[in-house]
Amino acid sequence: MSDEPLHSDVHAAAAHLPQMIHRHEAAQAVHGTTGVGEFNRRLALFITKYVGTMWCAYVFTVIALTGAVAIITNNVLLTLIINLISQTFIQLVLLPIIIVGQNVQAEATDRRALADHKTLVALHTMNKTQLQILEVLEKLSQEQQAVLGELAGKGRA
Repeated sequence: MSDEPLHSDVHAAAAHLPQMIHRHEAAQAVHGTTGVGEFNRRLALFITKYVGTMWCAYVFTVIALTGAVAIITNNVLLTLIINLISQTFIQLVLLPIIIVGQNVQAEATDRRALADHKTLVALHTMNKTQLQILEVLEKLSQEQQAVLGELAGKGRA
């Protein structure tokens, strides 16, 4: 929807209702409204949220240190397991899921920004109109003062 009427029509600006955009509404644009889409959204956001924590960083540190120990001790089985976890799961599976979660978050942010922009444009248009009204009232007040001054001068004469 275009926000052009909000720029020029004070009635359209006054009639504008601010919107609250929820992440799950924006996620439907990314994943759709099916059960599978909802599952994908929830999983991606869950993983994105919890991989970005210090606890996850500690787990990754333990995995890295375990891999170092496995290489130093020449433990081939442990080295293979750590490589499988770090190279296959974390890099090939976890990172794309995080990107999907970020896409959902970005879509929600974009929609909120657009809704906020429309509200701010409406407020700006109403503010401009109020300023125009105040300018007209100021001119009327000055004209009234001038007329009253003339009348007061004629009443003294």
